[in-house]
Amino acid sequence: MAVRNESRVTQFILLGLSSAPELEIVFFLIFLIVYLFTITGNVLIMVTIYMNSNLHSPMYFFLSHLSFLDLCFSTVTVPKSLVNFVSQSKTISLNDCIAQLFFFHSFGGAEVITLTLMAYDRYVAICNPLRYTTIMSRRTCLYMLIPSWVGGLFHGFMQALPTFQLSFCGPNEIDHFFCELRPLSLLACTSIFFSETVSMANSGSLALGCFLVLLISYIYIISTILKIHSAEGRRKAFSTCASHLLVVTLFFGPCLYIYMRPLVTFSTDKMVSVFYTILTPLLNPIIYTLRNEEVKKAMTRLRGTKVSFPEKHIN
Repeated sequence: MAVRNESRVTQFILLGLSSAPELEIVFFLIFLIVYLFTITGNVLIMVTIYMNSNLHSPMYFFLSHLSFLDLCFSTVTVPKSLVNFVSQSKTISLNDCIAQLFFFHSFGGAEVITLTLMAYDRYVAICNPLRYTTIMSRRTCLYMLIPSWVGGLFHGFMQALPTFQLSFCGPNEIDHFFCELRPLSLLACTSIFFSETVSMANSGSLALGCFLVLLISYIYIISTILKIHSAEGRRKAFSTCASHLLVVTLFFGPCLYIYMRPLVTFSTDKMVSVFYTILTPLLNPIIYTLRNEEVKKAMTRLRGTKVSFPEKHIN
């Protein structure tokens, strides 16, 4: 009886976006520029909100938290990708791969939940404006961050857990620019039924739960806005939700395309992954800044203000 050679693979090679050296230099420059702007934009939003007492409200509290998550989410994948673009060795150990997978989905899950909480904040602001400051108190806002982080960590754990029962015996080339469960699972020499089932069940429950909250919130929001008699009042109410809806679409759309389907790969997957891992964390601060006069004015005032640290509070 022939014995199968199943020496365990402990290192993988990330194939990246292209095998052409000249294209890898181009990708390096693009990723570097986008990452630097992502850091600058999100840090600027966090500092602006912290330094300006006029922005110490629940909406901007969640926005600063979203900026922090965007920064972490992008940092999980981009620095390693930058090194790989200019390095001959594109290896990553199995432990580092699982760690990257865990943190990527933890921050991604926390961001999905945070966007959902922001929808609830808009619901209270538009549908219950007189009770807004009472309902969305400082303590409430802080408590609302607990499900964001706990849910994100649980999501990351449930995405990384299945990899521990997989056995890898070659090949060891991951057709991606970072460690993702789908391309990693395709390299396993054992059954991936458990890992695929757990991954889809976890991603599906998170996506469905958040989608239902978003849907219900915006049904009430839109119905309330349509009852406003003034056209100017309706315009202002819609404008407070437009940025959030755009960010939700940019983040949820690609994620649903990647994760809410059976374990198959398409040639477009890596490009879609570039969009929500690299570009979305950059676009979020741009969208909220360009469409928000308060933030733009606060940034303008910040340039001519000496650094001070006011007492932070949320009305």
